[in-house]
Amino acid sequence: MDDKTLALSLVADAADLANVMRLEGIAAERKSSAADLVTAADRAAEDLVRSMLQNARPQDGLTGEEGAASPSSNGRRWVVDPVDGTFNFVSGLTGWCSAVALEVDGDVAVGAVRRVVPDETWVAAGGRTELNGRPVSRLRDRALEECSVATYLDAADLGDRSRLSVMSSVISGAATVRINGSGSCDLADVAAGRIGLWIQADCAEWDWLPGRALVEGAGGAAVVVERAGHRWHLAGSRRAVAEAVVLVNAV
Repeated sequence: MDDKTLALSLVADAADLANVMRLEGIAAERKSSAADLVTAADRAAEDLVRSMLQNARPQDGLTGEEGAASPSSNGRRWVVDPVDGTFNFVSGLTGWCSAVALEVDGDVAVGAVRRVVPDETWVAAGGRTELNGRPVSRLRDRALEECSVATYLDAADLGDRSRLSVMSSVISGAATVRINGSGSCDLADVAAGRIGLWIQADCAEWDWLPGRALVEGAGGAAVVVERAGHRWHLAGSRRAVAEAVVLVNAV
């Protein structure tokens, strides 16, 4: 099984397991805040991915959002988010997914995302992004003023003036803003051309690497900029990203 096929299997099986457990009924536990939740489905899906990787790629390393960790002996590391958008998942909203990425010698080689609703399976490998087995169209280069901007904010962010200043600067240059609650879902929508730009401060690698691969495989840009005490992760059409970076650096 090649890496692309394995990544597809990992996200499909993780999402299927999580969805079955969600339908049967689960309780959530609070992690760092009221918006940062974990469920038995998160842990079970991550354990499933860990087991699959131990069988298929025992030499590869693993980093999971829910604590799974193993070292790499060959320069290869899988980054796993078993349920991205857990608050949505628990609330009965559709904005959640399972996501994985594979780094080889520090470079992202594969990214995959499985969304149960809508029925979408994304994978990027070899510089090309596919949706449900078909190559996606290359992203049209759009100006920021034509784009919707997706991001994430929770209550704690509202007290961070530097963060809000940067966000206000970028959003003011765009057509509108969308807040969904799942970075990998948002980045899949960017790769599809549904959202023009995604921006998030201090993004965890499991929320960034799978979707970054999808956007780059669709011909978009994905960059990280340090400004105002934060590391800003931006992805989208090349023109929109370039214009947004100027706004970030101007704050």
